[in-house]
Amino acid sequence: MLNIYITRHGETKWNRENRLQGWKDSPLTKKGSEHAILLGKRLADIPFQTIYTSPSGRAVQTAKLIRLERDIPIVQEEGLKELNFGEWEGKTREEIGQINGKEYENFWTSPHKYDHRSHRGESLQDFQERIRLALMNIISDYVDGNILIVSHAVAIRAMLAFCLNLTTEKFWAGPFIQGTSLTIIKWDGTQFAVEKIGDMSHLDQ
Repeated sequence: MLNIYITRHGETKWNRENRLQGWKDSPLTKKGSEHAILLGKRLADIPFQTIYTSPSGRAVQTAKLIRLERDIPIVQEEGLKELNFGEWEGKTREEIGQINGKEYENFWTSPHKYDHRSHRGESLQDFQERIRLALMNIISDYVDGNILIVSHAVAIRAMLAFCLNLTTEKFWAGPFIQGTSLTIIKWDGTQFAVEKIGDMSHLDQ
């Protein structure tokens, strides 16, 4: 059995400013770094074979903080990058709402109606296929053991949609994926079993 531990990067400067990041980037805040370290302590006894991370700086920084002082290889995987939001990236929710409010609302409430073309973003369908391929490529190297994936909120929802066989209409079903939250999925070589979604109990310590 392969245990797949999945987390989102810690809080960033743009998260705090309500700016959409996508393929653009901003550094972790002090809070984001502290939460990543707390998750690292929570996972300190898990013998991870590898940590896979999105190449975005915020994800790589989070992966290194979670690793603590352990000798675990960190592999950057291009396919784990966040959805590309095109011209929306770097803008606040209010700014996007002023220029393309209906499409922004569709993305969060009716993803099956979301149209990326007006702001030159990545289609949700292409994105979901990219995430599926990245996940399957990663797990193909393992029969059992433990791996950690550090990615992004929408990317993790795409992994869950794939593993739970959700339609695009149900893309957002379940809890929102907060920074450094923990999702655990098991893979027996044939099927996925989702054990935990978006758990934040390490912040209670």
